[in-house]
Amino acid sequence: MVTAIYDGNCVLCRQSKRIINALDWLQRVEFLDLQKWETVHQRYPDLDWNAAFGQMHTMTSDGQMLGGFKGVRRLLRELPLGFPLWLLLHVPGVDWLGDQVYKVLARNRYRINKLVGAEVCENGACQLHNPAS
Repeated sequence: MVTAIYDGNCVLCRQSKRIINALDWLQRVEFLDLQKWETVHQRYPDLDWNAAFGQMHTMTSDGQMLGGFKGVRRLLRELPLGFPLWLLLHVPGVDWLGDQVYKVLARNRYRINKLVGAEVCENGACQLHNPAS
């Protein structure tokens, strides 16, 4: 069992969650929404708020916290249909490319939300707040 920590206000994150849930036939992935920070922080007190909102994180059963591309790739290992893709994503050079693509998508996820018509902002101000501050 792994735990995926994601931004519930992000369309890309929610769509990823839907796809993973549909393919998670063995029910090996649990999701925690960062928008419920108190719950996340209780379970993972060492997870920094800014780092958490910067990218999706995956907590493995052996206690390893993987962020970004490596975290998403690790989720694929839990899915019967995702396992071949997980293997493919270990080809030399894919780590670097995957990290770069993931960073661009994560950094622009709210702009992408807007492009697909899923507003998370009102009056130009995103509804993110830092409960840790």
